[in-house]
Amino acid sequence: MALYIVPVFIIFIFIFAFAKNTDAYGGFVKGAKDAIKLIFEILPYIVAILVAVKLFEASGLLKAICDLFAPLFTLLGVPNELAHFIFLKPFSGAGSIALFNDIVATYGADSYISRVASIIAGSSDTVFYIATIYFSKTNIKKLGLAIPIALFCTFFSAILASWVCKIF
Repeated sequence: MALYIVPVFIIFIFIFAFAKNTDAYGGFVKGAKDAIKLIFEILPYIVAILVAVKLFEASGLLKAICDLFAPLFTLLGVPNELAHFIFLKPFSGAGSIALFNDIVATYGADSYISRVASIIAGSSDTVFYIATIYFSKTNIKKLGLAIPIALFCTFFSAILASWVCKIF
């Protein structure tokens, strides 16, 4: 059944466009053309955030921050083994997925640490990447509290995930 969703949706779009007497193919081509232009407009922002993430990891700053916050994580009930994952998640989606795979391989899929990591992976996103893409295409240039609030929510979700997994 799931194999038919995309083809049925595409056929529905063409039927709807025909009923409205609009040029569906022309609209598709225009959208594709605009998408290519958009890719070239946001590419420098994407490259900048990817370079920043690699520098953050390679410089040892990520490890230093994890070591600094380890006592706080212990106090809040977050496993210290997840500190690196929690701090990497807002910066790098691919890096955090690789780290998540390592966590599951090391501790087992049913372990407390893997369950917490699963919830963190599903309840948070790459804050800096999304902010870079979103704010590069809007007139808003002052991020204000957007990133600190998003980071707070990311870290709070990690604490909440730890508590939920301890209870259940």
